[in-house]
Amino acid sequence: MKRDRRGPVQDLPLLPSLLLLLIDIPYLSAAAATTTTIKSGFSVKYSLGEPHLLYSTVSFQEILGDPGGNFSFGFLMPMNSDSLHLAVVHIPSGFPIWRASRDGRAVVARRSNSISLSFDGGTLLLSGPQGAVLWKVGSPAGDVVELHPTSNLQVRAENGSVLWQSFDAPFDTLVVGQNFTSSAALSSPNSRFSSRLGANFIALYMNSGDGRAYAGRTAVMYWQEKAFEETGTIDEKVGPIYARLNQTGFLGLYQDETNRVHILPFDTNNRNLSRLRRLTLETDGNLRAYYWNSSAWASDYSAIRESCELPTYCGAYGLCTRDKDECQCLGGSSAADACLPRATATSAVLAYDKLLLYKKVGSQEECERGCERNCSCWGALYNNLTRTCYRMGFPAETLVATSENRVGYFKVRLVTSHGGGGSTRKRVLLACLLVLLGVVLCVVFTLWYRRRRLRRGLSSAALMGDTHSPVGTYKEFKGSTSFRDVELSSSSSSSKR
Repeated sequence: MKRDRRGPVQDLPLLPSLLLLLIDIPYLSAAAATTTTIKSGFSVKYSLGEPHLLYSTVSFQEILGDPGGNFSFGFLMPMNSDSLHLAVVHIPSGFPIWRASRDGRAVVARRSNSISLSFDGGTLLLSGPQGAVLWKVGSPAGDVVELHPTSNLQVRAENGSVLWQSFDAPFDTLVVGQNFTSSAALSSPNSRFSSRLGANFIALYMNSGDGRAYAGRTAVMYWQEKAFEETGTIDEKVGPIYARLNQTGFLGLYQDETNRVHILPFDTNNRNLSRLRRLTLETDGNLRAYYWNSSAWASDYSAIRESCELPTYCGAYGLCTRDKDECQCLGGSSAADACLPRATATSAVLAYDKLLLYKKVGSQEECERGCERNCSCWGALYNNLTRTCYRMGFPAETLVATSENRVGYFKVRLVTSHGGGGSTRKRVLLACLLVLLGVVLCVVFTLWYRRRRLRRGLSSAALMGDTHSPVGTYKEFKGSTSFRDVELSSSSSSSKR
């Protein structure tokens, strides 16, 4: 992303130059008003009319700057959207190094003049309409808010002690010198993916798209890097490991400052590259490292090298071919917005099947039956060469086409003979509406008929003789042309792949 810069004006007449200077005064005033310290009693409202720093995909309203002029804290607004984020931005690129978040999701407000940020009583508070609390951090002992040259936003006491810092609450990005602990997590901007530390590893997880737990878990591991312990060993008595991005070009896993148990090297490792670095979990689920080359972010590392190995590259029930990075639906049809499985077996494998639960079985049929009878199993992958059955405790996402003798079996919520569930849902809904309409008409007719009887004062004998009354036995009525059966059919809950 490139920031719009106002260059010097040359060869302009005096009057237009003065007019241009007057036009630029609000922008210059806003920049001059940016401070490096916020003290108790501070309050600022987001203003739709205030000048912004403009980039290709976002605009930004500054509140607090760092002494070096590389980072700024304020209101971030994506282009073509009315949403507003609270963020720390890298000024030259406009990239949000940090965003205020809660429970793995960025705090998002609707852009309006009623959004305000205040610091009082040690609490940094983002408020919405009618004073609604959108986000708050801090401590009663807090005296100032400062943004350090490292991009670390801190609430500090007068004696300098740190009471809260953004480095302890990352969103999707880590920077050099920031400790990533076992109590923290990275979340992708779309909240679909996350990264966390384990006892001896760092891993990437895919969160269930519908927020439900599958096989007792709300997230599935699809990438893992274990500590080799080449220069140090992990002692469980010492405490959990943590990760830190190093300026020389690697992500290190540590148990303490003197015990580094693993390094994950980048392409520029040990090249004496003195540039700003970041490690970001992106929307496609990949963990990537970059460095700033004075004009753009240059790629330096990817946890997942092949597109087909990304967990949702081709979408649900999509099939990806490694050599072309092309997507199609299981069964050979071309991929559209979404794929639903058809009754066909496909040679496929999950890129991360080794991270799934598995066991040895005698045949493909045994593998399929074991999943079919297990309500927590959403799919099974069978390797005929090793007779290994991998169980999937979640609905299938992208699979990788393979020439090996592997067959997948998957369960789906709704399957029709046309490969989609939309038409069946419409038919069921239509049938329900017809039944409801029939009940309403029956009630209306009954009320009308009773009133008609009362109004005419007819006797029951006279009613029995009325040839226009729908009187007769149930058997006769069911055999008449005015009676119809309404049947609702449900589709199979599973399909072989």
